[in-house]
Amino acid sequence: MRTVDRAGTATLRRPGPRRRAVVTALCATVVAGTTACTTAGNTPSAPDVPPARVAELLEQDYAQAATRALPSVVEISTDSGLGSGVVFDDAGHVLTNAHVVGNSTSFQVRLPSGTATYPATLVASWPPDDIAVIKLVGAPPARPAAFGRSSDLVVGDIVIAMGNPFGLDSSVTEGVVSALGRTVSEPAGPNSPGTVLRDAIQTSAPINPGNSGGALVDLHGEVIGIPTLAAVNPEAGGAAPGIGFAVPSDLATDLARQIVDNGKVVDSRRAALGLSAVTVTDANGQPAGVGVAAVQPGGPAANAGIRDGDIITMIDATEVRNAQQLQKALAEHRPGDVVQVTFVRPPGGPTTVPVTLGELPSG
Repeated sequence: MRTVDRAGTATLRRPGPRRRAVVTALCATVVAGTTACTTAGNTPSAPDVPPARVAELLEQDYAQAATRALPSVVEISTDSGLGSGVVFDDAGHVLTNAHVVGNSTSFQVRLPSGTATYPATLVASWPPDDIAVIKLVGAPPARPAAFGRSSDLVVGDIVIAMGNPFGLDSSVTEGVVSALGRTVSEPAGPNSPGTVLRDAIQTSAPINPGNSGGALVDLHGEVIGIPTLAAVNPEAGGAAPGIGFAVPSDLATDLARQIVDNGKVVDSRRAALGLSAVTVTDANGQPAGVGVAAVQPGGPAANAGIRDGDIITMIDATEVRNAQQLQKALAEHRPGDVVQVTFVRPPGGPTTVPVTLGELPSG
């Protein structure tokens, strides 16, 4: 889940996988007081439509979207807990988050059509974008999800998050697209080395533990994102309502298709400097830059004259004080972009050089 403080800095913790929770009571939320709405389903936008009729038709849109999408959302069990997944194709491939599968290579998957579980094996995981594909073994046919185009989304679109929070299968929560194109830092954890998500969808639809890897759908019932992170309040130590993040469907399906077709991601489309780096601290133990541990021969950094032992402090006008900030700065660019990299070569002063970014190696 993601924690955003009032100054705009952020840390994260993930909503899944998590152990099952014992739940003694459930409640349903009813949206009331609707006066006007524009949707892609049944709901009219005409201002003279009676509010009760608008609410009734909007309710039908929600129900139809859930009916279409829920049969494609599965529960994934690993040694470390529970997560969700989305049936990707007729061959039994399931799209989920890399942090849901973690270090596991075998899983138990429960389809929404019953209580039986079926084995599944890992096809490949791509932690840089928190995407993985597993494949069902010996399971009955499962309905593939219909995937929409996340590039068609606009802020304010109604969306529904579907998954298995706390092991409560086939749960739905509703909200809107709050923002598009977010760059969100995801921390390292037991199941993930940590990464920076690019072009993330921000949504107000509640995302809870176990929702990771599930579906964020529109009112057509088409999957337009894979829920990945949800916010927490650092002051209260609990959930921060209305702030969640999803990997956009255009990116998720592109990576999943590469994994299905090739057994791995072959074209990451993520920018890279061609070096390995570590955070450097100052005399007070505070992050002071990113130390270059090794430079890829013939790579972007090497071609620009950056060497082992240099300390990167800025990318363009963005200060870089630790390795995560460097990741975030690069995630906002594409291979082929030219950036200005400022570094210090002890004992000298700062030097700035143009670097044409390469592509993060696939695997």
